[in-house]
Amino acid sequence: MPSSELLTKLKTLPKQPGVYFHKNAAGEIIYVGKAAVLNNRVRQYFQQSRRRDPKTESLVGEIADVDWMVVDSEIEALFLEAEMIRRYMPRYNILLRDDKSMSYIRIDYDSDFPTVSTTRRPLDDGARYFGPFLSTLSTRQALKGLRRVFPFATRRIPGQKRATLHYHLGLDPGLEEGRTSLADYRANLRKLIAVIEGKRQSVEKDLEKEMNRLSKASEYEKAAAVRNQLFALRNLSRQIIFSDKEFLDISKDHALSELVDLLSLDKFPRRIEGYDISHMSGTDVVASMVVFTNGVSDKSEYRKFKMKLQANNDFYNMHSTIARRLSEKNLHTWGKPNLVLIDGGKGQLDAAIRARDEMGDDLLPFIGLAKREEQIVIKKASVDSRGSNVNLNPQVLQKLGGYYTETEDFILVNLPHSTNLVKLLQRIRDESHRFAVSYHSILKIKRQTSSTLEDIPGIGPATRKKLIRQFGSIRGLIAAPETEIAQVVGNAKAQTISRALKSDL
Repeated sequence: MPSSELLTKLKTLPKQPGVYFHKNAAGEIIYVGKAAVLNNRVRQYFQQSRRRDPKTESLVGEIADVDWMVVDSEIEALFLEAEMIRRYMPRYNILLRDDKSMSYIRIDYDSDFPTVSTTRRPLDDGARYFGPFLSTLSTRQALKGLRRVFPFATRRIPGQKRATLHYHLGLDPGLEEGRTSLADYRANLRKLIAVIEGKRQSVEKDLEKEMNRLSKASEYEKAAAVRNQLFALRNLSRQIIFSDKEFLDISKDHALSELVDLLSLDKFPRRIEGYDISHMSGTDVVASMVVFTNGVSDKSEYRKFKMKLQANNDFYNMHSTIARRLSEKNLHTWGKPNLVLIDGGKGQLDAAIRARDEMGDDLLPFIGLAKREEQIVIKKASVDSRGSNVNLNPQVLQKLGGYYTETEDFILVNLPHSTNLVKLLQRIRDESHRFAVSYHSILKIKRQTSSTLEDIPGIGPATRKKLIRQFGSIRGLIAAPETEIAQVVGNAKAQTISRALKSDL
């Protein structure tokens, strides 16, 4: 039976879509769910007459408090739920899925016949995955509406030469008959991905600019097609209801609230940026910048940096990255963060803060997250530096069950890994690490592939590009029969390539 305080709180539930958080007596988030109408969905958990399975009964028995975020639509609730589950990994979201895997949206954008589908198991196959989503049905319904605006293929039919019925219904690009070029189709998919990532408004602006440009160029048919797409997207916002305006009441975000209180920040950090460095012994050195807006990953704002000077020195690389980020040009283009999280300990944070001070942004708060013990690293102010520009609140730290230690220049904060704040910082740190490693891997493979083929006489850039597009990698090219290579580049070049590759084995 819920407490009187909880019953009183339930009476204030809004009749709007949103995401709700069930918490136990310790304040831990144990379940995240979405609702078309928060008032109806959340109150159902506490109706005695409802028949519940043992797992749900166990969940309800642990609920001591409920909180929620109001959004503008069910679609927003769907995407926000996925983000919050990734961040908090509540144990009942795993227990209550009826032994089924969560679903993902899969887009094999780089394929020569890109498709969009849902899957329960993401693979390391080069496709782009979005999710996880608890409800496969809701995900498919969202894609069904989006397909009317951004036509896409859902599968490739072997031997299919003519455009399918879906093309004539305006739901498929018609690649089979060349009704749409691959370049135009991928441009359309980029818009779809942007909408999935919550950037509908920017997509609408781009479509409006494109429509005006085509109209001025007297390309009226193309302008009309873009106009129809723009109107369809706006109409979709009203029908299945998608909007990317400022929909989060970030004061309800538990992790952000803890962050503001613990570090005595002046305001909620609407834009948090995370940075990491990736390289192999000083080669293919790259840095990542990930952005979390109102506590939610904002992938369209992610940026990557390729180091101009290849150095096996993470401190130098971090200093160079932050200096480039805080250049006047990038501040004007990307805006200014409210908080910066550095993936690393004292050395990386110190290098980043030195770059910040040199660029004249010494008021910008910086913190680090050290991997080994997940310590929050704060630099103290000194004569020549304002330090991390955050102030640790010992009372809040004690309330969260944490403690701190000090060195001459730094404060090292230890918090229980179950706290909302640590989960948010881990999510940002892990995302910056993933993004950096991904870019580093791309550059390394590209360099290795390029150097292998460049050593073969008579094989120019166009031929190398054609071969990699056809066979995917050097490994795929080595495994291919000479007859297949000949179909791409001709018999003479195929013999040269095959002989050269086999001699390297």
